[in-house]
Amino acid sequence: MDRNIYCILCRQRHKSQGRRKVNEITNKTLQKYFCVYDISESSVICNKCSHICYKKRSETTKTDKQCDEDEYQPPPKVMRSLPDRSPPSVRLAIPSTSTGHSYCFVCKRPGPKLQVASTYTRFRAYIQGEIFIPPGSRCCPVHLANDQLSIEAMEKIKTLRKSSCLNRSSVLELLQQAREEVLRKEGSRLDFDDPSSLTDTDYYNLTGLSREQFDDLMGSVHNIRTTQSRSIRTCIAILLMKLRSGLDNQMLATLFNMTKYQIRRAVHSARRALVKDFVPQNLGFAHITRNDIINNHTRPLAQQMFSTIGSTPAILVLDGTYIYIQKSGNYTFSRRSYSMHKHRPLLKPMIIVSTTGFIVSVLGPYLADPKNNDASILNHSVKSNTEEIKSWIREDDVFVVDRGFRDSEDMLTDLGIKVEMPAFLQKGKKQLTTEEANCSRLVTKVRWVVESVNGRIKTWKYLGKTLPNTQIPYIGDYLRIVCSICNKYRPPINTGVFEEDLIIASKMTALAKQSNELQSFVQENGLDKRSMKWQKLDAEETNTCIAFPKLTEDEIRELTIGVYQLRTAKSYSSEHFTDDGLFEVLVSNEIPNIISARIQSRHISSRKYTLWVKYDTTILSWYCTCKNGARVVGMCGHIACVIWYLSYARHQEEQVRDFGVRDWTESVEDAARIVDFSDSEDEVSVEDEEE
Repeated sequence: MDRNIYCILCRQRHKSQGRRKVNEITNKTLQKYFCVYDISESSVICNKCSHICYKKRSETTKTDKQCDEDEYQPPPKVMRSLPDRSPPSVRLAIPSTSTGHSYCFVCKRPGPKLQVASTYTRFRAYIQGEIFIPPGSRCCPVHLANDQLSIEAMEKIKTLRKSSCLNRSSVLELLQQAREEVLRKEGSRLDFDDPSSLTDTDYYNLTGLSREQFDDLMGSVHNIRTTQSRSIRTCIAILLMKLRSGLDNQMLATLFNMTKYQIRRAVHSARRALVKDFVPQNLGFAHITRNDIINNHTRPLAQQMFSTIGSTPAILVLDGTYIYIQKSGNYTFSRRSYSMHKHRPLLKPMIIVSTTGFIVSVLGPYLADPKNNDASILNHSVKSNTEEIKSWIREDDVFVVDRGFRDSEDMLTDLGIKVEMPAFLQKGKKQLTTEEANCSRLVTKVRWVVESVNGRIKTWKYLGKTLPNTQIPYIGDYLRIVCSICNKYRPPINTGVFEEDLIIASKMTALAKQSNELQSFVQENGLDKRSMKWQKLDAEETNTCIAFPKLTEDEIRELTIGVYQLRTAKSYSSEHFTDDGLFEVLVSNEIPNIISARIQSRHISSRKYTLWVKYDTTILSWYCTCKNGARVVGMCGHIACVIWYLSYARHQEEQVRDFGVRDWTESVEDAARIVDFSDSEDEVSVEDEEE
């Protein structure tokens, strides 16, 4: 039976056909050029090392002949590249692992599925744990994460040797890697491989993920190759920084001490890996079941308002968003990507979310011409059965949409889908009826979540800027990566509290069936006519003559059934103060306990809305002449402005005139403002004459 024997030079085992005995000539060569002296009669040398010795003797003989014949003076000695394997000659006090090839140096388990530790793995182990791993050592693949030993593996390494016997090649390799690491760190502060380099706040500011979330994301990436210029962690960090901050490749190259070409390759590699490994697990109709959406991602408020007795439909909210692009030199594409709504080139993805803000799927992106409106995109997706959407939805499911989907209503109705959409203002009318305004408020109470999701997506600034046309093929991938990250690592936008949602839903559905009594009273008694005389009150009369109820902000929020109207109330109030600090209030001696006010439109300068509020010990009813002013499910912002000021703001001890809304007009030049300099010029001329 043949036995493996170690080579005297490279210290590796070889079989009989790969080794030979050390003869006298080879013995002298080993002692002279490789400092190997412990040679016995049974010592052997492998064929590769024997060839190295022969080559060394040949070079020396050729040099000696040239010196004898031409009196050649040899140049000064220069360090040449050493052979791949040189004999161990230096022993350092560095702990090292075992050198076995047939078992794991971490857990000591035998093969056969062992992986040779790469140069980068051995270097990171030395940097992080001051442990030297000899070349060729093998370990189980489970101990490696992103081509580095995991923390558990570093703690599990057993039976370390107290010292390491290094050869010249290993010393040079270690020094070279240390030099490259130092140079890389000198040119870049952003080191995602060193656990102590960046704080958790730095991780979030740069990538949009905490350190723990970033580490979890790395566990989902399996198709990126480590190179000399960047690790897998750095590759993913480059892509996330690009999406998060919107920086171009040249700026990222400066931050990471890399070339622009290396940044481009890293972005492409990370994008392909995340789309293949991470996105399918966190986005799309295939990654989540319909029952999971109903049970875990549906607000009780929406389920209470839009479901019938005995049914639990899946409620989805749909809307399109915009990704702006450059103007194209291809005229056909330029025409079809130009939006007449936004008046600029763009692409339109379709976002489908649940009522809690969980992103179910992203469709597109699509072109932006009139043939690709929201209704056309939805019709195309359903008819082409994108992502097997037909097998996912069921009859009686609810789609909450805006008015842009009106052409899809018939198609969805044929499929048994219930469509919830705000009401349309009929031609020739200036105001929605009370019933239409109430139904629209029920829809907007749920539909706002998709707008909030679009805003969350645009916090990744790369998707909010104008993208170059070279990135058009990858826009869908970038958008899906961001949506997948939001699904996995961002909290729901609004889950609602079960008891509170049920109370609000019951209140809104009950109010939606009521009529606006104050509207009928105003129209029947001609309070909106010019013949009706209203008297303006000054500041003192407002405080003394009007017994308007005093409310807290929570009580006002119960009337508005939402926070948006309270947010706009401060802006409306700051605009409707007169010079003496009076909020303009109108009363009539003929109509007790009813006040009126005229509010300037926030959009149109030439339009003002008249409103009425009826009160007693509390707010009883309200009516405004704006488009949504007749509703009783909540109220419009104009009415909320008056109620908020009279019942809350004017009773505060320190009234801030701008209510937190600052007027920047004085900081900007105004060409409409004409200043008369005639008086000042006359004064200057008189002074000149006196002098």
